[in-house]
Parts: sequence; structure tokens; C-alpha cells
Amino acid sequence: MFASSFVSFWGKQQQKLSQCFERLLQKKLSQARVYEWFSRFKHGDMSLEDQPRSGHPTTSRTDENIQKICDAITFDRRQTIDELEALTGVSWSSCQQILTEELHMKQVAAKFVPRLLLEHQRANHLDVFHEMKDQLKTDPDFLSKIITGDESWCCGYDPETKQQSNQWKSASSPRPKKTRQVKSNVKTMFICLFDIKGLIHFEFVPQGQTVNHQFYLEVLK
Repeated sequence: MFASSFVSFWGKQQQKLSQCFERLLQKKLSQARVYEWFSRFKHGDMSLEDQPRSGHPTTSRTDENIQKICDAITFDRRQTIDELEALTGVSWSSCQQILTEELHMKQVAAKFVPRLLLEHQRANHLDVFHEMKDQLKTDPDFLSKIITGDESWCCGYDPETKQQSNQWKSASSPRPKKTRQVKSNVKTMFICLFDIKGLIHFEFVPQGQTVNHQFYLEVLK
């Protein structure tokens, strides 16, 4: 709309630049744009499209750079955008846009799991699953005879908050003190056992007790 207004003003009369700018200023056109069109129309070019420019493309999101970023992040998914920029030569903003808009990736924190199983451990778990599945076919009550368990360290700590420990004191009395409890200094192992119906036993392991299969056999008895 602004461009057509400018063409209309120019077609009616050859206005001076200052007059034309004042009229189009009310339509919120920038001074640089008015000066550019004025110069273009003055030389007979009535086109309102941007002229082609030489030099490098305005974006680094080319197929080649996308493949660079994809290969680099596949090799090491922990690389930061700063590291990708130094490795590939692609600008920081382009790296970020390629990751999120082209590769549709986002950065997430690793999920905590009890342990990472090795390949032979996963294979062993799969074998046990198939054995239990086969046994379930011959004995429908097989699952009701299974007992499983878990264990966790319970750390001791002072449940009193800072606000709960506040005390009134006079100007001459010393400030009260209390020791800081380190959680790792007071801890004990907690074990619990389950069957198909739910929790069947739990207890805190005595200090100094070795937790192994012999210990669990005694607990089950």
C-alpha cells in the first residue's frame, strides 16, 4: 500500500524529495526507503522490488552446512553450539537454527537410571524373560510365586528449616549456633520386598551388615 502510494505521488507530479518524504512519513515509511525509491524513479526505474545483490548468501542454512551439523552432532551429541561453530565454521545463530528448525532437535538432560547395562547383561535379561514367559504357559500361577526387591540408601538430615531455628535475642546476647548435619555421615540401607499383590516386607539394614544373597535368604526365611 505504501509503495503504490509513492508511485501515485510520483506519477501525478515530480515532487521534491523533502515534500515526498513529509507526505509519506505519515504512512510510517522509513527515510531510507523513501530516498531509495526517489532515486530509482528519478532514473526511470519504476520497479518496487529489491535489486539483486552480489556476494555471499544472507543465510548459512545451506544443504552443505545442514549436513555438516548433522554429521558433527551424530558423532557427539554432547557438543555445544560454540563447539559446533568452531568445528564447522557455521555461525552460532545458524547452528542453532539448523539444529532446531532443520533437524528438529532439542537439548535435554540425560535421564538418571539405576545402572547402564552392558550388551551381555541385556541379552541375559532377555533370556530370563523368555524363560519366565515359557514357564507361565505351563503354570498360570507362576507370577504369584515371584518375590522381587529393591534397596536404597537413606541419609539422615536435620529436618529443621532455617526459619524454624530462629530465636529471639537481646542486643547483648550472642547469636545462637547449631551444627550442620552432613547427610553422608548418617545413612542406612533400606530394603523392601514385593510380590504380585504388593509390599510384603521392609526393614533398615543394621550398621556393618553385608548385603548379599545370604543376607536376603535369611530375610526371606
